[in-house]
Amino acid sequence: MATQTSDLLAAAAPPTVAVVRGIADDQLDLPTPCREYAVRDLLDHLFQVVVNFQALAAKRPVEWADRPGHLTDGWRDRFEAETRRLVDAWSDPSALEGVSPGMGMPQTTVGGMVLLDLTVHGWDLAVATGQPYRPAPEATAALHELVGQLGPQARKMGVFAEPVSSAADLPEFDRLLCHTGRDPGWPPTA
Repeated sequence: MATQTSDLLAAAAPPTVAVVRGIADDQLDLPTPCREYAVRDLLDHLFQVVVNFQALAAKRPVEWADRPGHLTDGWRDRFEAETRRLVDAWSDPSALEGVSPGMGMPQTTVGGMVLLDLTVHGWDLAVATGQPYRPAPEATAALHELVGQLGPQARKMGVFAEPVSSAADLPEFDRLLCHTGRDPGWPPTA
């Protein structure tokens, strides 16, 4: 079975998995557009997101304070496997029903949040490590409304920076990045 969320995650996962697979060990300490995170930290965060949102799809509690180091032997293969599990977890229609007990928001919004992290952090890691990144167009289109909805609270909580000014003629994904407080022209030396 599949849901709209699992279909979007299935489309968004391959570009991010390809970027993760392309990260060399000597790139783990490079800076990323997420100011507090080097590549290693952002990979660990994204790994934790992918694993925790599997549990959130099943409406099980998660612990965000636990920050296990995911970058041990075989982490690239494990990331891909966990991403497949994430898609599977959100393919059950019951995953989208009701309100998340742990997050206090509609499950559909929670599913959108992991789609956002998978997509935007894929770009963060790609630009930080000098890799190409082509987000799934259907994911990008679906995320604009979510970012508009979550933006004010996300900025208040420090999850998003203030929006970066964007021209109307920017590509759709670049406009999405601007709304999350990212500069689409971020240089790796920033």
